[in-house]
Amino acid sequence: MKKIILASASPRRRELLSSLGVEFEVKIADIDESITSERPAAFAKRLAKMKALEIHKDYRDAIIIAADTIVVNGREILGKPKDSSEAEIFLRKLSGKSHKVITSICVIEGEKQPVVKAATTKVKFAKIDNFLLEKYIATGEWHDAAGAYKIQGQSQGFIKSIKGSYSNVVGLPLNEIYGILRATDFR
Repeated sequence: MKKIILASASPRRRELLSSLGVEFEVKIADIDESITSERPAAFAKRLAKMKALEIHKDYRDAIIIAADTIVVNGREILGKPKDSSEAEIFLRKLSGKSHKVITSICVIEGEKQPVVKAATTKVKFAKIDNFLLEKYIATGEWHDAAGAYKIQGQSQGFIKSIKGSYSNVVGLPLNEIYGILRATDFR
């Protein structure tokens, strides 16, 4: 049985992976996550792979799981806002519209080739009025959240509908992870 390492600082990813009954350790990859002009899915896949490879250097016999979640509004990637002003800008862009949440995952088992996949969920926001927007920004929940929201938090009130995986929007598409792990020696 191989050790599993989650290459993520996200408490949400830890909770999701734990929900599968998987025992794992957490190691945090330090990579540059600056947004580039790449296509959104390619960008997210590259970041997930970079995170996995960074941890794999020191844990070559383990199964490494890494992920990266982005919010895509049209062709624009909305990363993690740097401050409350940017969080407000992001949420105004999403208000009353549909957008995509893409989570890319990379799993590396020992010396095998990395497996990289992306899951996409379509999220439709209701129109967010100024009062609710200001109240939400004041909560600080937007910190460390792609697109300035966490679907499992207070921003649930903004969500009109989702089409696809809920866990993907939280930050780890469990169906895809489980499918990949079934093919490894993680039992």
